[in-house]
Amino acid sequence: MGATSEFLAMVARRADGKRDWPPELKARIVAETLIEGETVKQVAERYELVPSMVSDWRRMVRQGKLVLPNLEGMDFVPVEIEAPVPVAQPLVTTSSSMIDVIKGDVTVRLDAATPATRIAEIVQTMAP
Repeated sequence: MGATSEFLAMVARRADGKRDWPPELKARIVAETLIEGETVKQVAERYELVPSMVSDWRRMVRQGKLVLPNLEGMDFVPVEIEAPVPVAQPLVTTSSSMIDVIKGDVTVRLDAATPATRIAEIVQTMAP
């Protein structure tokens, strides 16, 4: 902890006494939270910070406001983003006709305007 305290003494302070963390140092501290086995709380304590401040800096990284350095031991998992599946809109019908859903000896009579998703839910709950 002594080396960290000496390091912190080199971080400039503003007129109000708070540390003026340079963006490169913020990014390095955030990067340390990504090393396997490290937690935000552990890293924050090491730099005499409150965990919420480190979490705020992590948010800045996600928003692209801070660029992370490459630290040894930091692993990233590849991410695959799937295209959104289009959701079928229920058909609006003005017909007053009925639909009979028959499964085994059970019959459920529904209005023809019943959404397909609701019909599917009903079919799944019907006894075989």
